[in-house]
Amino acid sequence: MTKQSEKVISHHFSSQLYQSTAPFSHFVQQGNTGYSAGIIGQDPSSGALVSSDVTAQCEAMLTNLQTLLDEMGLAMGDIIRTTLYLIDYQDFDAINTVYARRLAPPFPARTTVQAAALPLGAKVQIEATVQIPPA
Repeated sequence: MTKQSEKVISHHFSSQLYQSTAPFSHFVQQGNTGYSAGIIGQDPSSGALVSSDVTAQCEAMLTNLQTLLDEMGLAMGDIIRTTLYLIDYQDFDAINTVYARRLAPPFPARTTVQAAALPLGAKVQIEATVQIPPA
């Protein structure tokens, strides 16, 4: 059984993403695994969605994820699993096009879920699980 002192958990709130006052961490690391919070296509300065267009939102969402990972010394290639939340499955092809361009094969395991609503009226949201390379 692992002692509590051996369970190293660190929390990170990015200074480069929108500074929400909501109670969450952008990224939590436990051991060699990291977990992002849900990320949408927000402008990092204003917090507003970058566009009402799903492709633009998806691009910004993945840029925000990349910004977070860069800040943590990680890369998109370190992602092992994602969950995508979509408002409308009609957007599935558009999101897949952006996703396939921004993440390289072999792609992470992925689950895609249709949601009734997302923060700020976003059309897509991602959360990622990341393998953290040994130091």
